[in-house]
Amino acid sequence: MTILAEAMPNMFRHAGEWDGIYRHVASDGTLLDEHRTWTRCEFPASGPHAYVQHNRLTWPDGRTLERTLCSTFRDGMLHCDTDRVRGYVWESREGTVMMRLDYKLEPGLWFIEMISLSDDGQFRARTWQWFKDGAPLKRTLCDERRVA
Repeated sequence: MTILAEAMPNMFRHAGEWDGIYRHVASDGTLLDEHRTWTRCEFPASGPHAYVQHNRLTWPDGRTLERTLCSTFRDGMLHCDTDRVRGYVWESREGTVMMRLDYKLEPGLWFIEMISLSDDGQFRARTWQWFKDGAPLKRTLCDERRVA
């Protein structure tokens, strides 16, 4: 844990629960989808994972989707590898958390996520830049507030 804290000190400020809205936007600016998100970020003191993220997505029509993303720490970054995605997370010199995820079931589809935290740690803005076969596809914009 100490090595992770030294390599990614700002990442620990994301621990806790977050509530927000995801907006998926096409390259031309058209709104493709909008739904609520609840996210819990945790750093287990023991076990195989250095970071665990729980997500619950809820659409206005009542549909829900829950996913968990577990990461290990090596080479100064968090690494995740699930049945759906493979990727890594790092922190910029300025403390912005960055993530790249590649979709295993859809070759050529990937995104880079940038997560910026407010100075007081109560709000965060997440921006995903999606690419398909090397070309920009869409953006995901997420505004969240800390709830626990």
